[in-house]
Amino acid sequence: MSEAFGSRLRAVFSSSGRLCVGIDPHAALLSAWGLPDSASGVRDFGLRVVEAVADRVGIVKPQIAFYERHGSAGYSALEDVLASARAAGLLVIADVKRGDLGTSVDAYGEAWLTPGSPLEADAMTAVAFQGLGSLDGVLDLAQRAGKGVFVLAATSNPEGFVTQSALRSDGLSVAAGVVAEVAARNAASGSDVLGSVGVVVGATVARADFGIADTSLAGMPVLAPGFGHQGARISQLPELFGSAAQNVLVSASRSILSAGPAGIEAAIDDAAAEVVAACRG
Repeated sequence: MSEAFGSRLRAVFSSSGRLCVGIDPHAALLSAWGLPDSASGVRDFGLRVVEAVADRVGIVKPQIAFYERHGSAGYSALEDVLASARAAGLLVIADVKRGDLGTSVDAYGEAWLTPGSPLEADAMTAVAFQGLGSLDGVLDLAQRAGKGVFVLAATSNPEGFVTQSALRSDGLSVAAGVVAEVAARNAASGSDVLGSVGVVVGATVARADFGIADTSLAGMPVLAPGFGHQGARISQLPELFGSAAQNVLVSASRSILSAGPAGIEAAIDDAAAEVVAACRG
C-alpha cells in the first residue's frame, strides 16, 4: 500500500506551506495573459502557472471545467498540465466535484486517482449528495493508492446555504453530517497523523450557522476556497478556522492569477508569506 495521502500532505505543509494555488484558465484571464481561449491557450496557461509555483509552494488545484469546455483537445492539454505539475513534485488536487452511484462513481475515482492514469492526480474533490456511502468505492481506491478525496461540506457560494444548513433526521446539518461521517471514515482507517479524506469548507462561510465546530474538523484536511477574490483574507485564517487552522489548505486562485505572467511569481511569494504569518499568529 502506498504512503497515505494525509502523511504526504502533512509533509508538504512542513516543507512548502499550506498555500494551494488554483489553476483556473477562464476566458478573461486567458485574454489578460495574452493567450487564446482554446485548448492550446489553457495548456500554456497551466504550464506557466506550474512553472511559477514550482519551488515556491507545494500544492496546485486545477479547475477541470476550464479544460473540459474545450473537449478532447482540452483534456489532452490537461493531461500535460497534470503531468508537468506532478513531475515538478507538486501535490495536485483535481477540482472535479464528481459524485454518482455504484460503478459510475467508481469510474470517476479510477480516472483521477489510479496511479499511471492519464488524468492521475494526488487528490480529487467529490460530492456526496447521494450520501457519503455512495463514495465508498472512490474512498477505498484512494486509501489503497495513497490518494486523497475532499468532500464538499459547506461551500463558499451563498446559494448552497439553504441545502447545506438543512437538518438531517439525526439533528445535524447536511454539512455537519458530511464532516462527521468523514471524521468517522478517517478514524476507521487508523490514521494517527492527518486523515486522507478531507472536506471543503469555504473561508467565507459562518461555520456556526452549519453547526461545524473547530473540534469536528480535527484530524482531517480542510480545503478552504474563498481567500482573496471572494473576500476572505489570509490573515484571518486563525480567526476563521480556530484550532482547525493547522489543517487548512489556503486556496487562492484569481487573486494570484490576475497578477499576470509578469507578476504571478511575486503574487505567489506574497500570498505564501501571508500564510506563514497567519499560521504564526
